[in-house]
Amino acid sequence: MFGAGGGTSSYEELRETADLIVLWGSNARDAHPIFFHHVLKAVHRGAKLFVVDPRRTPSAQWADLWLGLDVGTDIPLANAIAREVIHAGYVNEEFVARATTGYEAFRESVEPWTLEEAGRVTGVPAAAIREVAHAWGTAAYPQLCWTLGITEHHNAVDNVFALINLALLVGGVGRHGAGLQPLRGQNNVQGGGDMGAIPNKLAGFQDVEDDTLRAKFERAWGVTLPPRHGLHLTGMFEALEHGELSSLYVIGENPAQSEADQTRARRLLSSVDCLIVQDIFLTKTAELADVVLPASASWAEAEGTVTSSERRVQRVRKALDAPGEARDDIEIVYELGRRLGVDLGSPRPEDVWNELRTLSPMHAGMSYSRLEELRGIQWPCWDETHGGEPFLHGRLWEDVVGNRRRSWPSSIRRLSTSWISSSRCG
Repeated sequence: MFGAGGGTSSYEELRETADLIVLWGSNARDAHPIFFHHVLKAVHRGAKLFVVDPRRTPSAQWADLWLGLDVGTDIPLANAIAREVIHAGYVNEEFVARATTGYEAFRESVEPWTLEEAGRVTGVPAAAIREVAHAWGTAAYPQLCWTLGITEHHNAVDNVFALINLALLVGGVGRHGAGLQPLRGQNNVQGGGDMGAIPNKLAGFQDVEDDTLRAKFERAWGVTLPPRHGLHLTGMFEALEHGELSSLYVIGENPAQSEADQTRARRLLSSVDCLIVQDIFLTKTAELADVVLPASASWAEAEGTVTSSERRVQRVRKALDAPGEARDDIEIVYELGRRLGVDLGSPRPEDVWNELRTLSPMHAGMSYSRLEELRGIQWPCWDETHGGEPFLHGRLWEDVVGNRRRSWPSSIRRLSTSWISSSRCG
């Protein structure tokens, strides 16, 4: 919906400015303890905390209100909150008219979701839904955070769309202090997506089907790239089942254990003609492999970068040599290339990073020296005079703030031009 996958604001904004924080499908207390430290700082400062989760998690124990919805009813709950925001007159109509499309169709689609109907479907009391809606509609700086409790569903994309719509209704993006935080499920998932490890994007979230963008990568790499989207993990397993995929190269992933239907996953992985696994452990998937490439990708054995959920790129420094015959991931990939007849040059992480900077505009200003000097930079960082963007999509607000921006702190002024009572309620 925004053109790139990443949190629209920073942890500092959540900690220092947000007055309402909603954790939806996120037990951040256990799963993201560093992030939750920022949440607790905000709570102690006076921010309200609402938690939406079927379980009363450790995170919910810190909440002003816990909404214990039935599993799989996130969209009805979000629609009911949206309907109440609309009916209570809290919609930021100027923002919606200028920065969004499809509002009328959306308003009609949520109309059936009254508080009573949502309470019946979700199991959350109508009074609790109303309280959340009115708090969301009146908050000056709302922050909405979610993680795997939202995304690991068959309708995960629609779940995320429903939450983003709540932010758009009140103009909760593109302003310092307000935003959306998709907390990642594992370390450096954000960085993997930024590098193009997703089937429809090249590095820097550049669409692989865009001829101009694809041509830029083809010139740099001296190859012709397929002008179509690839397969995500679910699609790969469907292709395996239909006999449309015969080989699989798995790097740092363990689908034999992480897939919901492990029996099916192991059956399909056992049936491929060639299964290669590159990992630091002999995982359940590696046990099924024809070839295992021992890697040294642990946090203490690698050089490079890591990117957090707030889009902050930081340096990783090698502290230990790899044990035994384990090799650095980059070295493995480069050596495979050499044996396939392609000279990829010297396997240095900084060389790879500098190539990325020439191809991904949002990383252009992030040299290793600047990453060290500034102790991390949030993308986009357009050049080596730019300090990165704590919050995104400030242009959505430019026409609204007008001259009022002059009264903002200078740091915010610079950044404003960035791109784009029951058991269930306590």
